[in-house]
Amino acid sequence: MNATVIETRGLTKRYGPTVAVEGLDLEIRKGEVFGLLGPNGSGKTTTILMLIGLTEPTSGELSVLGLDPRLTPLMVKRQVGYLPDAVGFYDELTAWENLRYITKLNGLPAAEADRRIGAALERMGLARVANQRVATFSRGMRQRLGLAELLCKTPQVVILDEPTLGLDPEAARDFLALIRQLKEDGITVLLSSHLLHQVQEVCDRVGLFSRGRMLLTGSVEALARQVLGSAWRVHLEAQPAPSDPEGALLRAALEQVPGVRLVQAESTGHWRVDAQQDVRSELAQAALGAGARLIGLTQARPGLDEVYARYFQEAADEA
Repeated sequence: MNATVIETRGLTKRYGPTVAVEGLDLEIRKGEVFGLLGPNGSGKTTTILMLIGLTEPTSGELSVLGLDPRLTPLMVKRQVGYLPDAVGFYDELTAWENLRYITKLNGLPAAEADRRIGAALERMGLARVANQRVATFSRGMRQRLGLAELLCKTPQVVILDEPTLGLDPEAARDFLALIRQLKEDGITVLLSSHLLHQVQEVCDRVGLFSRGRMLLTGSVEALARQVLGSAWRVHLEAQPAPSDPEGALLRAALEQVPGVRLVQAESTGHWRVDAQQDVRSELAQAALGAGARLIGLTQARPGLDEVYARYFQEAADEA
């Protein structure tokens, strides 16, 4: 089990009568990518600001790399890289000059700073524009430069707040690939976003945030099982036996497979099957046993967007 690098207990932040974050219990382990999901205004950014010591909690406990950001904010900032949704740089300076200025502020010796800057720009794919003014950079390039700045600190934890907001699809894909690289290096990543399909691509675990409260936490598979009752989805194409023109026998055979939670006809000859585990081979055997001609069988997993929508729809129905 990897060590816990971020931990909160009962973390709460109030602004007068408004509760921004309420009773947050959170554990993030070393080397994982954790997605903090929720709509704008749900408390994600306020949580981040408390973790890096930029705002004081009203109550509760928090620890980042064994440090309390309320007591040692500078020590936390030295080990934690934070990339907000809009990165600020000096437009009249080049990429290299911006990073050189920042490393100087952080007290890095010149030779070590130049080594780190060169390595960071190369890794972010910005080496060829190192001497280009940042005013000419696209939003995606600015985000890359922001990550390069973080890497110059050699952080143990990186916190990204809506990093793909406003990026075109290609730039967003590139940025998600960079997040995977951080994980491969053993860096812990906290990713705050409301773009669920992107988060699902890179996160080991996610937490669903709403109105200041963490409602669900776990892997996408675990949340799908908890909310939808199934974590696996199979799309099956089969032609029923001549004696079963409506497919009733085929459907009954599929429903009897252990672990199957739902069998739904999507169109003629096409079936959606939701199950608690991978049941592809069992479904194929059941279809053949019912005399059907099996044409195709593909597997998918329910998406976070479906989990999210179902959870909040059920919550609204209960209310």
